[in-house]
Amino acid sequence: MCANLPYALKHDTFTNTLVEPSSTSSLLSFLHHKHPHNLSRHLSFASKFDEIYSSHAMEEDKKMFGLVSSEQEECYSKELDVAVRAVHMACCLSHKLDYNSTHDYEIADWSVQAIVSWIFSRCLGNENFSILVKDDVKTLTKTDASGLLESVVKTVNEILAESPQFGIQETKSPLGASEIIDMIKSHCSNSIRGLSGKFWTLSPDDQHAVALSLIEDGEVVLGVLGCPNYPMKKEWSNYPYSYLRIMSKLAPPTHESWNKGCVVYAKRGSGKAWKQPLLLHAHDKFVWPNHGKQVCFSSIEDPSLATFCETVEKANPISHSFTQGLAHSVGLRKQPLKVYSMAKYAAIAHGDAEAFMKFAKAGYKERIWDHAAGFIIMQEAGGMVTDARGSPLNFAKGLDIEGIDRGIVASCGATLHEKIIDAIDASWTSSCL
Repeated sequence: MCANLPYALKHDTFTNTLVEPSSTSSLLSFLHHKHPHNLSRHLSFASKFDEIYSSHAMEEDKKMFGLVSSEQEECYSKELDVAVRAVHMACCLSHKLDYNSTHDYEIADWSVQAIVSWIFSRCLGNENFSILVKDDVKTLTKTDASGLLESVVKTVNEILAESPQFGIQETKSPLGASEIIDMIKSHCSNSIRGLSGKFWTLSPDDQHAVALSLIEDGEVVLGVLGCPNYPMKKEWSNYPYSYLRIMSKLAPPTHESWNKGCVVYAKRGSGKAWKQPLLLHAHDKFVWPNHGKQVCFSSIEDPSLATFCETVEKANPISHSFTQGLAHSVGLRKQPLKVYSMAKYAAIAHGDAEAFMKFAKAGYKERIWDHAAGFIIMQEAGGMVTDARGSPLNFAKGLDIEGIDRGIVASCGATLHEKIIDAIDASWTSSCL
């Protein structure tokens, strides 16, 4: 029952076979843990989850009785395969740039946009696609940006030269500046033309994370999160990245001793999420699923045994003091895990942490590209991502995740999530946020 069906890609740019498992995951158990006196304030939350997941449960029942066609089971499999390869290639930038200046971060942002656009154009055939990004290409075309553009062209061509490793045909000749600009202009935009239909979101977040997701009619249908420098040994997590780079050079990793860098991904309806090591050597080839392992969240439900992620970015308008106080009130006694950017989702996916909480000052907007990939990975693997009142995140209102109440909470399971949400309610009135 629920047998795995292989999906052989027909496009001539790559020919690997993709196998996607299917199983049932239920997030509705979160509601069963609610205390009776809290029930009324969660009624809207319940109806939202019923609306989102009832159709999914019905589809799982149909699969058990063989009533779902192979075409339905293969939905988004090709897009997922292409997206995983694109993120792998984008993560190669971490080995090309030192990130010692703002210039390096800008090179990375534009190079990732160009790389992903090129791969999609190459592998998705004639399919018309659009990618939502945070930067306007006009920045790259300014007269005083000629040095930046030159660096982007050089970096992009270096990465694309490695495309055969990932099963993608190499360019016949290096791309020029005008070709790269035209490609970004054609496919990447920082505005959404209507909320219906299908579009991608991309967050090229420097050396810490690259997030790529597909949204269709307001729902996240697949997500890929690449963390090129995420340490696979938990004890290394609190060391600076410069130290990790030195350690990696002293003891080069292999697939058997995988110690840094990963890609985590999921698609809607699979009931599972997966993680892979990055390609580590020039002679390595990407063969699906590329040493993939199923994501298994921590089973810890006792707050006193749980670890929560603490953001490292000081510029982010987040109240560290409130988060720390809240962790104490929930009963989180363990030392927090310091994690950059969207790698917090990867930390939970690897079982290094059980939760993260993000709170911002009034007026701060959460962008959909910063959470969509992590959201679908958490959802499919059995975790929880909601706002601080327990309501689902809404990706159907534009660039911003509208209607967020106070902040975002992600956790490895319903029981722990319940306790965090209740602690937020109890602590919020005494905060200054």
